Amino acid sequence: MWDYSDKVKEYFFNPKNAGALDDANAIGEVGSLSCGDALKLMLKVNPETDVIEDARFQTFGCGSAIASSSALTELVIGKTIDEAGKLTNQDIADFLDGLPPEKMHCSVMGQEALGAAVAAWRGETLADDDHEDGALICRCFGVDEGMLERAIRTNKLTTVEMVTFYTKAGGSCNSCREQVEEILSDINTAMVAEGLIKAEEAFVFGAAPKPAMTKPKGFVIPDQPPAPKLPPQPSAPVQIAMPAAPVAVAEAPVTSARDVIAVTRIIEDMRPIFVADGGNVELVDMEGPKVLVHLSGACSGCQLASLTLGGLQKKITEALGRPMRIVPVAKP
Repeated sequence: MWDYSDKVKEYFFNPKNAGALDDANAIGEVGSLSCGDALKLMLKVNPETDVIEDARFQTFGCGSAIASSSALTELVIGKTIDEAGKLTNQDIADFLDGLPPEKMHCSVMGQEALGAAVAAWRGETLADDDHEDGALICRCFGVDEGMLERAIRTNKLTTVEMVTFYTKAGGSCNSCREQVEEILSDINTAMVAEGLIKAEEAFVFGAAPKPAMTKPKGFVIPDQPPAPKLPPQPSAPVQIAMPAAPVAVAEAPVTSARDVIAVTRIIEDMRPIFVADGGNVELVDMEGPKVLVHLSGACSGCQLASLTLGGLQKKITEALGRPMRIVPVAKP
């Protein structure tokens, strides 16, 4: 479990400036629900003075994401657009008296949202935000090359592990790891030439050890051996006794193997989100419209677990085509 500062806890349990800002005139949105983190930053800017008079946020994510978003609004209120545009993710972390390295990506998300809001106020288009031009590097968490470069340069990152902590890139399926290594190596080389880091600190492509393969966790349906074929039997007439009157049959909830497989796949698809936030969700059983799951790690006892489970429930309901309900249970 991570060690949070008292200020992080205060801004998580009692966030400032949370909610919608109806008269906002500069809005920045980053992340997505499918990536596990999303932030909408709303600013009210005085058009005559360029001073940010109010700021609000709406965040989907962990406690660190909420604390970072709240801290960001406190930092920008009263500043001009130019002054706010110079804030970095490290300013957000410093305001909170620090964040665990594994949670620095929350401060980076705040900086990205602020950059988007400032660009929106100025009428600029963020070219780096266009994932359709091939700049998207980590598909699991929607991290593009521009975001990687900003995080590496701002925080002088020199290891793949720290890049993952600050951006989440490479923190799930690892299919983008080689691209992340190449980008980190190229940017570090440029930073050495610019005198920003020492040559011995720079990351060298191919120098990082390959990550160990981890065994997937969760509900697994074992492969079943094919049923043995029985020798053909001579057919015989079968007589079925018909009741005198129709008999009402109680409809028992039935869960098909296909439904279990579908739910298992959905949980597996969302598992990187749970793991990235230090938690996990395992399918225990299905009983009619109820999906019984066990929460572990940071998900257990988290005040935002209901939001996460709400997203999971929505996906399962859509996949199965009928209302389903997620029910957290103790592990048998």
